[in-house]
Amino acid sequence: MIKIFDGEIKAEDIFAREEEKSTVGEIVADIIAAVRKNGDKALREYSEKFDKAKLDSLEVTEEEINAAFEALEPEFVEVIKEAAENIREFHRHQVKTGFVITPRDGVVLGQRVIPLERVGLYVPGGTASYPSSVLMNCIPAKLAGCDEIVMVTPPSQDGSIKPAILVAAKIAGVDRIFKVGGAQAVAALAYSTETIPQVDKIVGPGNVFVAEAKRQVFGTVAIDMIAGPSEILVIADETCNPKFVAADMLSQAEHDKNASAVLVTDSMSLAKAVSAELERQIPLLPREEIARASIDNNGKIIVVDDLMKAAEMSNSIAPEHLEICVDKPFDFLPRIRNAGSVFLGKNCPEALGDYFAGPNHTLPTSGTARFSSPLSVDDFIKRSSFISYSEDALEKVYEKIDSFAQKEGLHAHGRSVTVRFEDK
Repeated sequence: MIKIFDGEIKAEDIFAREEEKSTVGEIVADIIAAVRKNGDKALREYSEKFDKAKLDSLEVTEEEINAAFEALEPEFVEVIKEAAENIREFHRHQVKTGFVITPRDGVVLGQRVIPLERVGLYVPGGTASYPSSVLMNCIPAKLAGCDEIVMVTPPSQDGSIKPAILVAAKIAGVDRIFKVGGAQAVAALAYSTETIPQVDKIVGPGNVFVAEAKRQVFGTVAIDMIAGPSEILVIADETCNPKFVAADMLSQAEHDKNASAVLVTDSMSLAKAVSAELERQIPLLPREEIARASIDNNGKIIVVDDLMKAAEMSNSIAPEHLEICVDKPFDFLPRIRNAGSVFLGKNCPEALGDYFAGPNHTLPTSGTARFSSPLSVDDFIKRSSFISYSEDALEKVYEKIDSFAQKEGLHAHGRSVTVRFEDK
């Protein structure tokens, strides 16, 4: 049963989870080393070992993609297309261009916005199917102008990829798809194999082995983030329907036994009603065991004196998902500083953002919303500045530059400027 706290508790205790000692780091390091040494051979061996799939070819063919469209319900194909367009429309507003300024005669300064050449998208697979993750990770990269998007996803035991994954990849604009998952897929993207090319950045969610692999290859390639278990924080007042609040909390609890679902309210009666609803709804879920563990171990209901306290607590926690279930949520929004994505009002369940609304669902977790942002077009670009000075423009400032260089003891720096005017 979920724990109810009458009064504030420390922010660090909200999403506290027991950390298991493990050898994940060592296992992942060995996998990466094997892929670097043995390439495709290692990928096939790990697929057989971990996914129970014996693969003749690692790359998905056009025929397999066409077959996926035939296998998937036409109505769901249309849903994917509509969700994709919603995501495109939102992310189009994030596209930036460079700039050029001429602050003085003979001086040209500017910044270029350059897409990453090749990015790698990791999509969980096997027994799971997350076409939404394909859309959320690929579409911003396409809008950024990346030359090539490479996707990796673990196969089922028969060597196939779930049709919804392949359909979403085609709709989103993925260029190449490979039947590889786990830490070995991350290693292949980071270092390349005979079949899989090296990328500039790896994005996308995965299990603890995938997260650790991304951590270990960072520096060789860029990564989006190290994602922790999913989180939801709901701020609700006494007018909320406890059935809805409980359902929203369970939408995250069913993700993972380590997921966290927290309610902060100023109403003890709502707190008790939501607790009762959770007990009623959990047994109805196909993923009952996961949701039960999440709620019992990590779920919390906190009753505070007023909702201003709830806002302060939310900012301290910096949750991945924040639902503001009050009558005037837009009045409440300016009080929120730290949150991955904010859902405003009583008719805005978190699942709306996961699948359909348009904003990205790849969000900072574990309090990192204090300093990081959701995945966006910005994650798939780099910026490069440029400078141009005429001789006359440089002559007006060269002594000032030399004075900086002398103060820093870098005399060759200074001479590279002054040498141009020695004969004048």
